[in-house]
Amino acid sequence: MRLLPRSLFGRLVLILLGGLIFAQLATAYINLAERDQLLYRAGGMRLAQQISDIVKLLDSLPVAERRRVVAVFNAPPLAVSLDRPPIASDKQSPESDFQQSMITTVLRYALGEDAKVIVLRSEAAPESLRAGPRTGPPPEMNMMQGQGRGPNQGRGWGRGMSGADPAGVFFTVQVALRDGTWVTFDSHVSPQAIGMPLRLAATLLILLGTVLVLSLIAVRWVTGPLSALASAAEKLGEDINRPPLPETGPSEAQRAARAFNTMQQRLSRFIADRTRIFTAMSHDLKTPITRLRLRAEMLEDEALRAKFDKDLQEMESMVTQTLDFMRDASTSEAVQRIDAMALLESLQTDYQDTGGRVEIDGSSRQPYAGRPLALRRCLTNLLDNAIRYGNRATIKVEDAKDLLTIRVLDYGPGIPEEELEQAFEPFFRGEASRNRETGGTGLGLGIARNIARAHGGDLVLRNRAEGGLEAMLTLPRISSA
Repeated sequence: MRLLPRSLFGRLVLILLGGLIFAQLATAYINLAERDQLLYRAGGMRLAQQISDIVKLLDSLPVAERRRVVAVFNAPPLAVSLDRPPIASDKQSPESDFQQSMITTVLRYALGEDAKVIVLRSEAAPESLRAGPRTGPPPEMNMMQGQGRGPNQGRGWGRGMSGADPAGVFFTVQVALRDGTWVTFDSHVSPQAIGMPLRLAATLLILLGTVLVLSLIAVRWVTGPLSALASAAEKLGEDINRPPLPETGPSEAQRAARAFNTMQQRLSRFIADRTRIFTAMSHDLKTPITRLRLRAEMLEDEALRAKFDKDLQEMESMVTQTLDFMRDASTSEAVQRIDAMALLESLQTDYQDTGGRVEIDGSSRQPYAGRPLALRRCLTNLLDNAIRYGNRATIKVEDAKDLLTIRVLDYGPGIPEEELEQAFEPFFRGEASRNRETGGTGLGLGIARNIARAHGGDLVLRNRAEGGLEAMLTLPRISSA
């Protein structure tokens, strides 16, 4: 299973997307953790300050007035009492707890280093915060002589803590007054923000979306010139004189396009120079060949004249086919819409007129955009080989939406497997065709393959299981159009 995309664009997008998501998740985690910790510290600081203020007030009041003040401050989420004994030292939470240590430090700073302070942390609510709703005055108010309704009567400070414990932690703080009386404070500190705030989530999503869109644009901007370069390289074999690449984009892309255009110009000049040389050679060679043919006609010996004429015909054929192979004349012909079946039936008629047996199997119902003379030369070379070595040929046509396949089958001896690819090399003739009377010049298959590749397709050979050779010509419609 392939996990990485095949294209450079897909891989860059995958890396950028993975990095952005990881960075956003880490940022969200850090922000939430810092925010909760700051809120948690702030809650603890407020609790310690409130407790120190109440303790200072109680120290300044006589004993008889303390219960009235305690009743006033005995409101959720803080429960205050004066009648509880001090907590045993073995029940205290460890001093390593940050929140507990912070409350203790703040209280001793406000009340003095000699103040007796006990802080106990618990995950469960203490009994004073678990009491149900109150409809009458707190117990402390019942002990006050001659007083009416207390200020907290009916306030129901235990209502919010009944049932399941809320999120957060609970603290029990005991502080000794100057006269030795212990004041107990039971309180609840909430983290206040457990989930991600909507504003923070929206900010991170907007940031992620913006960076992702910009990254996709940047990646496409970088990979666009590479795609254009790859397409130009693929089409270079079809048309060496195609328009040059635009030298735009980043400096590296401009350098690559400039180098490609320079290479294309050099190849074009090289091919043009080579074509001119072989054209001149062909013209120069045809002149002495013509003179030799005229002189051969003057020979009185019929047998000798026939031998001269045969050699001259071979020489002229070699010159003509070599010139066609070197200059690749197919690329100079205009592309036209071709009726493939009409072309094949025309070839069939031509071979039947000269005694060749050619059968056609299959059909092509849609026109093909190609170069008619070049395709006719390609198919002629394939049929010549099939009839030369197998006496007859069968053409099978397979037409698809984007591909036209033409198979030329012969009934000859075939070619050894190791020579199937060598058969396309110039002047190559296998062991079965060393004789020029049957083997030709060895350029026909090479010219046929050049024509096929000039149309964006290909030509391959393979031996048939029932005997003979199959030449498969594939012509893609998209590339040719």
